[in-house]
Parts: sequence; structure tokens; C-alpha cells
Amino acid sequence: MPQHRAEDRSLASLPPCIFPSSPSALENGLGCSPPSKRAFLDPLPGHGPPRPPACPPLDSCSQPLCDARAGKQGARGAPGVRYVPSEPGSPCGWWAFTPACLQAFNTPRGLLLVLCVASFLQGMTVNGLVNTVITSVERRFDLHSYQSGLIASSYDIAACLCLTFVSYFGGSGHKPRWLGCGVLLMGVGSLVFAVPHFAAGHHDVAVPQDTGTCRGNRSTICADSASGLASYQLVFMLGQFLHGFGATPLYTLGVTYLDENVKSSYAPVYIGIFYTAAILGPAAGYLLGGALLNIYTDVGRRVELATDSPQWVGAWWVGFLGAGVAALLIAVPILGYPRQLPGSQRYMAMRASETYRWKDRDPAAATDPDFGKTVRDLPLSIWLLLKNPPFVLLCLAGATEATLIASMSTFGPKFLESQFSLSASEAATLFGYLVVPAGGGGTLLGGFLVNKLRLRGQGVLKFCLLCALASLLAIFVFVTHCPNVPMAGVTTPYNGSPLPEGRLQLTATCNAACRCPPELYSPVCGSDGITYPSPCHAGCPAAATTGPDGQKVYRECSCVPQNLSSALGHATAGKCTSTCHRKPLLLVFVFVVIIFTFLSSIPALTATLRCVCDQQRSFALGIQWIVVRTLGSIPGPIAFGWVIDKACLLWQDQCGQPGSCFVYQNAAMSHYMLVAGLVYKVLGLLFFAVACGLYRPPPGSPDGLEASLPSQSSASDGPSAVQLQSDV
Repeated sequence: MPQHRAEDRSLASLPPCIFPSSPSALENGLGCSPPSKRAFLDPLPGHGPPRPPACPPLDSCSQPLCDARAGKQGARGAPGVRYVPSEPGSPCGWWAFTPACLQAFNTPRGLLLVLCVASFLQGMTVNGLVNTVITSVERRFDLHSYQSGLIASSYDIAACLCLTFVSYFGGSGHKPRWLGCGVLLMGVGSLVFAVPHFAAGHHDVAVPQDTGTCRGNRSTICADSASGLASYQLVFMLGQFLHGFGATPLYTLGVTYLDENVKSSYAPVYIGIFYTAAILGPAAGYLLGGALLNIYTDVGRRVELATDSPQWVGAWWVGFLGAGVAALLIAVPILGYPRQLPGSQRYMAMRASETYRWKDRDPAAATDPDFGKTVRDLPLSIWLLLKNPPFVLLCLAGATEATLIASMSTFGPKFLESQFSLSASEAATLFGYLVVPAGGGGTLLGGFLVNKLRLRGQGVLKFCLLCALASLLAIFVFVTHCPNVPMAGVTTPYNGSPLPEGRLQLTATCNAACRCPPELYSPVCGSDGITYPSPCHAGCPAAATTGPDGQKVYRECSCVPQNLSSALGHATAGKCTSTCHRKPLLLVFVFVVIIFTFLSSIPALTATLRCVCDQQRSFALGIQWIVVRTLGSIPGPIAFGWVIDKACLLWQDQCGQPGSCFVYQNAAMSHYMLVAGLVYKVLGLLFFAVACGLYRPPPGSPDGLEASLPSQSSASDGPSAVQLQSDV
């Protein structure tokens, strides 16, 4: 930030010079005048009308911005706008410690950098690492699926609990301090999440080599685990609660703080970059978590287990330690930012010119600068937002989009795994290749297009409407599907015996003597091209041997038909590969659905910020996040999961109780996803359309106001800069 001389800084303490509100006065160049022209402007005593007095020599009115040209520009601005000299921006630092080297970061770009790092860490931790390691956490601490689901939901629950408080009081407070404290809480939450690894001790497990084969099956005892490790669920939930509390200011106050300190036409680009970092974070979390899960949980200890063994537990905790330390470090510079960046107030009038007006006149309380700073104003603040139809409709549209995003993030890999017969890791990797360019690129491109096309108000809503329509058309790709890979006893019969309609028949003559337990599922691909639920169901008597290509091969499997090379067939570990010719079509259109869904995210957020007044923007984002979470991201995956479970063919057997689904019917799965996707997409399209129809811009042209603004360089030149303040 440019350094100012002492005499320049002294100008800030002088009374502000207000330009005349009369257009005629401005057009005639009247008002305060430079001292050099005083003799020419002052008439002789008793001759002519009196002239306004000249400003004192050190008054900020003596700057060239007081000439007639500035007055003419002001006359063309929006009504109710006045021009006042700005004070030098507060320095960047901590209390009295404000070193000069830090002032280079006291800019919108410096702010964007640190906020991007914080959002990247949040996305990597909550949406990346937690989702990646949750299965390993279940194995290590004997947790059921509903318990791990509660751990994952604790983040959203915590965010909903504190959104109203943070967005309401933080919106009128010192936003960087709220942001910094939130990032500190996120760092502490990551460290707490890793605590159970150190408190639980070493992880010991021994597994016989022939488990899963015909001869190696033993009876399993169905009893609750007495290890006591399940009590660590509360520690994981505490870590997720801290994550939720800490991330709340980031996506409410952080967005409004960015929007306040940049030109309104540049705000979509800045916010788009911010959200792109948040989307790239989960991709990094998946990559980092996947790499760490290949390391045993007790780092440095050698075990006989293979990484694909059901008993393997990877080093799930290492990523949380690194993310926690990084969050604590990035919180320090965020806490050093001032309440407002230098030159930020000159954009206030431009934002006011785009603010939606539902009635001809806003309530007087809403225009009070002190409105929203006390609890007494909370009911009126909520009422004003509920009376704002475009805001309410954008919240509902955001909830429908959040439902699809959360549901696709949860079940997208499962859909690819079922349709293309992939392993879980292969499906997650393929889905990551789709989401990173489509989600990140769509988010960044949406903000760029709003800026490039100079969209304002209703134009932004029309852009969101077009994106919703495009994704609605692309979602019809779920009409098609890939056929199921044949699985013995599930989709195809054993040895030509008839398969009962709608029923499973996993036991046949060839494997009856094996007495395969129903909970056993470790699919193998027979040499006949049919997948078998396990080596036991394929009738394989002995443990696997390692083939030339490194695959596990089971020999002399009685259920696999004979071939020319051996008396009995063989089977290799893993499912048979799919030969679906529709795979490219499905991937391309899934990519289109994702990119158009994310393409409207930043424009919709920009429209939300322009639908409410300045005093309510942080609170409005908080209310919107509550609506999005309670109506979208929390119940959405549950609804999608319930629908997808209708297509399940083979359920996991947990001592007579159904667990997770092993095999889905691909045709039914695609059709159910089509129906659910169409419902939410049509609702989103309707919400955007009605919001676009109800939006009414205020009187005056935003473009004319933008033309009347001084250049950015003049806004950063200390006391001679111009601030724009709105009377709205």
C-alpha cells in the first residue's frame, strides 16, 4: 500500500467536504474552489451574487477533484449519491505492529490470496479428507454406518446452529477478526479429529490366509464389539462441530468482505476464484487421503496385510494434523486485515444502484447505519428478507442446486462403479477427473462471464435461468444405462439353472458343500466371464496364488465351467470388466450436467448480494446458507440414497440385518436418478424464472453511475480519493 506523508495523513482529521446536491451548482462548477482561483471567483463587495467560500489551504477540497468536471460527472450519477473525500485505509497488521512490508498485501488481491488458502484448506479437510477416510475410521473404531453418517452430518448441524448468530453480528462487526477466529477454530477441529489415533493405541489384527475360500470359512459370532472404541465417535463429532463453527464466517462474512472491497463488476470474478479454491480443496483431499491410506495407520510398523484387505486401516490421521497446522498459520495474516481496505467505500453507491427494490421506498429503519447491530433488530431483519421475493426464490433455487451437488458428490462414484463395473478407488478417481474441471472450471467461468458480459441485476438472473435449462436438458442422459455385468445367482443363474424372478439364488450344487456365509462378499471374475460374489461362491477350495501380472488367482473352482486348458475353471480377484459402449456418452453428459450446475453458482450468489441492502448482506447470506443446508445439502443425499436403494439387488448381510448394497440394477438406478434429478432441476428452473420476473431494478442506470466513478488510481491516492456514499 502506498505510504503517505504526515501532512497527508493529517487531512483525514479535517471535516469532510460535501459536494452540493444541486445539479445546477455542480454543473456551474460552484462549491469549494482551489485557493489559486480565489481572486477570480470572489466578486467585489456589493457586486453580484455571493460566491461560496474557498476551502482552507489544507482542506481536502483544495484537490483537483473539486473542479467543474467532477461536478458534471456527479450530476450524471444515480440520485441520492454524494461524494465525500476518503480517509486513508487502515494499515494491515496486529494492533500497533504494522510493518511496511505487510502493506503490499493490504489490497483486494492480497485478501483474495489468504481467503483462497483458507477455503482450500476447508474444502480439503471437510469435503475431501473426511469423506475419504470415513471407511477406515469405521474399521478402526468399530463404528456402524449410521454413526459415521452422524459424524459427517455434524459439520452441517454445527453450521446451521451458528449461521444466524455469526452472519447477523459479524456482518456489522470487524469481519477479518471473525474470519480469523473461524479459521483458528477449523485448525483446532482438525487437530481434535486426529486425537483418537493417539488415544486408542496400536491397531493389531491377524487374518488367516485362506479366509473367503471354500475350505477357509468359519462361523462368525454375531455380537456387539466390546472394545469400547465406538465411544471415540463423540471426539470425531466434536472435531466436526469445530469445523462447522469455523467455516461459517468463511462463506458468509468472507464473501461479503470481498464484495465490499472490489468494484461490483469485478466481484463475480473474485468470488468465483474464491469458490474455485474451495472446490479444488476436496480434489486435493481425495488425492492426499488416498495416498495416505496406502500407509498403515501405525506409521513405520510392518504388517502382513495387503492394502486391499478388508482389515487394512490406512494412516487416516496424518492429513488432519497437516491441515490443522496450516489453518492455524493462515489465520494469523487474516486477523491482521483492517475493517475496510483502502479505497473500498467508493463502491458503495454502485452496489446501492443495483439493489433490488420491492416497494417504492424501503423502511426507514433499514436505511439507518446502525441497523442490525443489536438483537432488537433481528426480527425486523428477518422480516425484511422474507418480504423480498427474489431473495426467497434464490434461496429455494440454491437449495435445489445444493441437493443435486451434495447428492452427486455422495453417489456419483457409486453410480460410475455400478454402471462401468469399476472398483471403488477407480470410480472415485474417474469421478474426480469429472468434478475438478467441471466444478472448478464452471465456478470460475461463471464469475468471468458475468464480468465479461457486464451482466447486472436481471441479466444475472437470466444467465442463471439459461444454465438451469441447459443442465435440465443434459440430465436426460440418465435415460440410457450400461447393462449389468452378469453375476452368478444375482443377475444370471448357476450352470443354466433357472433364477427365480426377483429372488437371489447364491447357493447351487457346485458350492453347496462350502456352506458360504451370507455376509461374505469379495467378488471374483471367473474364466467364463461371469462375476461370482466370492471365491467361496465360485467353489474355489484353496487360497489364491499370485499370477504373472500380480493378480490373485484362485484355481480349481468347481462353479466355473471347464475350459480347454484345465479340468476346472479359475477366477481372479475383482469384478469382471464392463464392455459398455455407452460409457463415453454417459461421461460427456454427466460432465455437462456438473459444469452447468456450477456455472450458475457464482452468478446466483452475485444476484443474492444485489437483492438486499448493504446492512443485510452478511445476514442474508447466513439465512441463505441455513435454507440451503436444511432444505438441500442435509436432506438431499438422504432422499437420493433412499431412491437409489430401491434399485439394490444384493444387500450386505450383517447377522440377519441388511447393511449396505453390494449390487445395483443399472437400468433401475439410472431411471431413479433421472426422476429425482428432473424433479429438482424443474423446481430450480421455476424458482429462477419467477425471480427473474419479479426482480425490479431501482431507478437510474448502473452504467451511468459506473461512468461517473473516478478511476481506481485516484481512489488509492490517500486523502484526494473520492468515496461514494448512498443515501439509500
